Amino acid sequence: MSEVEAPTFRPQLLELARLFLKLGTVAFGGPAAHIGMMEEEVVRRRGWLTHAEFLDMLGATNLIPGPNSTELALHIGSTRAGWRGMIVAGFCFIVPATLIVGGLAWAYTRFGTLPAASGVLRGVQPVVIAIVAQALLNLARTALRSTGLAALAVAATAAAAAGVNELAILAAAGAGYALFRQAVSLRRRGGAGGLAGALAAAPHLPRWLSRAGATSLLVAGTVAAVPFSLWRLFGVFAKIGSVLFGSGYVLLAFLRADFVQRLGWLNERQLLDAVAVGQITPGPVFTTATFIGYLLGGVSGAAVATTAIFLPAFVFVALSAVLLPRLRRSSIAAAVLDGVNVASLALMAVVTWQLGNAALVGWLSLAICSISVILLLRFRVPSTWLVLGGAAIGLISSLAP
Repeated sequence: MSEVEAPTFRPQLLELARLFLKLGTVAFGGPAAHIGMMEEEVVRRRGWLTHAEFLDMLGATNLIPGPNSTELALHIGSTRAGWRGMIVAGFCFIVPATLIVGGLAWAYTRFGTLPAASGVLRGVQPVVIAIVAQALLNLARTALRSTGLAALAVAATAAAAAGVNELAILAAAGAGYALFRQAVSLRRRGGAGGLAGALAAAPHLPRWLSRAGATSLLVAGTVAAVPFSLWRLFGVFAKIGSVLFGSGYVLLAFLRADFVQRLGWLNERQLLDAVAVGQITPGPVFTTATFIGYLLGGVSGAAVATTAIFLPAFVFVALSAVLLPRLRRSSIAAAVLDGVNVASLALMAVVTWQLGNAALVGWLSLAICSISVILLLRFRVPSTWLVLGGAAIGLISSLAP
């Protein structure tokens, strides 16, 4: 970098480092909650992105494998300060969670169980519901700008609630809305209308749909212990990071197939404990890899596993970030992205509903959630303080006689 460029990039990199170190430390609740916090920080509070730009990045992360919230952090960093910003944002978002999970893994191997965290979680979860709900409201105002997109949102929400595969919903929404826009455009120009005319005008869409809808097959073999090595550990987690679409439950399926059934390195209880740690700690759920790596190979295993599962995300985001501006310049690709954006919000909405049913079960959780909504919408209190406040209330309530 030249001497002229350095002063411009340095404050931006420091801003990114401060923001994502904070989020990596307090962002509980999984990808939907992380996305809600990022929307508040970079769109509403700092104005680094518009709602439309944020939605495009969110849609792009859903089209590639890997951890969605981490890839969104990488996109934000890339837009803010180029490839340096991407590395800084990703590193700062991942490292705090990795250190926390590593500490829990040490305690697990030393004491044979997980430190109690149920009280803290009971206080944090209602705050997470409020944060995600606010982000959904803000993003929906930008995404649902036509009757067609609103109808698509309803259909995608119904499909997600019915248990349809996430990638299939995204692919169908993107391709379906692009076909719809082509049909409308052809009708206005007096050309062949309907689905046949739209397909004739966009011949590559069926192929795109079939490719985007393809999912990886899990081959579960019988347990046959394979000698442990750091290279083999790296290869397994790099593969998972390269092909995994979907939620933490999909991650569980991959981990079980590889580490319990194929390699025989973990038993069922260890696997469930590892996934639980990834769920209850802040930051990316993929830090489950850190816990497994520590169990299998100590500090070196934790470092190798963490690097391997997150490395593909950096590669995918670096490639897709170049394509985002070009997508918006193409009417067909822009329509696909609009459809994917709406489907992404539908998936977030269903996850939020499911989390709410599980988290809002008593008067205390309902009160925390309601107060959080008021503080967010009326007084614009930063979500970080709300998370910390919820954690304190949950801890105090669990210690009360």
